[in-house]
Amino acid sequence: MINPVTDEFIGQRNQRHEADLRSDYNALGEKLARDGIDIEALTRKAQEFRIAVPSWGVGTGGTRFARFPGLAEPRHIFDKLDDCAVINRLCRVTDEVSPHFPWDVVDDMSEVREHAAAHGLSFASVNSNTFQDRDGQSASFKFGSLSHTDKSARDIAVDHNIKCIEWGQQLGSRVLTVWVGDGSNLPGQQHFTRALERYLGSMREIYAALPDDWRVFIEHKMFEPAFYSTVIQDWGTNVLCALELGDKAYSLVDLGHHAPNVNIEMIVARLIQFGKLAGFHFNDSKYGDDDLDSGSLHPYQQFLIFNELVDAEHRDAYKVRPDYMLDQSHNVTDPIESLVTSAVAVQRSYLQALLVDRGALEGYQENNDALMASETLKRAFNTDVTPIQKAARLNSGGAIDPIECYRAAGYREALATERPAVKGGGSGIV
Repeated sequence: MINPVTDEFIGQRNQRHEADLRSDYNALGEKLARDGIDIEALTRKAQEFRIAVPSWGVGTGGTRFARFPGLAEPRHIFDKLDDCAVINRLCRVTDEVSPHFPWDVVDDMSEVREHAAAHGLSFASVNSNTFQDRDGQSASFKFGSLSHTDKSARDIAVDHNIKCIEWGQQLGSRVLTVWVGDGSNLPGQQHFTRALERYLGSMREIYAALPDDWRVFIEHKMFEPAFYSTVIQDWGTNVLCALELGDKAYSLVDLGHHAPNVNIEMIVARLIQFGKLAGFHFNDSKYGDDDLDSGSLHPYQQFLIFNELVDAEHRDAYKVRPDYMLDQSHNVTDPIESLVTSAVAVQRSYLQALLVDRGALEGYQENNDALMASETLKRAFNTDVTPIQKAARLNSGGAIDPIECYRAAGYREALATERPAVKGGGSGIV
């Protein structure tokens, strides 16, 4: 494989930006110092920050209507890992990949682990797929999987999840994420209670198969593919199921899987309080589960979520630290570029939340000073931490300007012959 995004190339591109970065970094350092904030400490925090990328995210997404493939798309898990490595090389915060099964299964999974390791990558949670039928499947998932009325369909779904655990063990993962599209499209189609009972029965079998050092993340979603009811439709049902299953079950928060205008940051606080926050699938949305680039529409909401996360760090409230992952569909952009900018956007929210004056905020809260409490948050959010992020990337061997560097390298063009064009026009999401 020809990869022009080398450490040497990144270093060359960085040279043209280093002088301006030093000036901006020093200016911000002086400003923060007046508030008693050490910019070097923040830069170390930026370098330590990590967020996983989804293997499926490096392919071009689509809708129910069509999919328009891009240049040099990945053909299999090995190509996907090559692209993920480029993302991490540029931004230096995405050294974990979350695979999806059976999409990423090969005959010898040790080859996948070795390929990832050669790029300095490891594996985050593994994801099961029971929202599609496989060729020759004896019972269909059309009317559900883990909650299907037909036990043979439920058994196939349970067996697949257990197999995902086995594949994950071969990759070095320790988390299984379970999302199901089970639900109904018409009133009366499904008995709500019995459907959830069947789901819990299936999940108990999966839970029993977890190794001692594994966890299972339950993912909820308000709608789609079911449009009247969904078995695990919100965080309430999610956390009730996690509590029912046991200490190794946690509730995952996908930002796009809630009703519009839901107070997600408060949900995060509740899950932290009761020790059931699994982590996040970060994305953004306008109408529903749009899977748009993180922070592209609601950066303040993303900051408020991190305000709760950093507050929990400050109070030492975590029983288990949450996992961070991007989960997006890139229909009209280069997926590598979107994942890079999204990782940077999430990291930005984290750094801004670190700037919140916790003592002052708590004082305003205790004295019921609503305006100043809000202004304390806004002051942190309005601070441009870009120089810190650039310095963190430079210190870690990444690109000061990752998109400029990526485009200058011509990565897609270099792979166009090796990865021939994929025929487009078919419907269906990634």
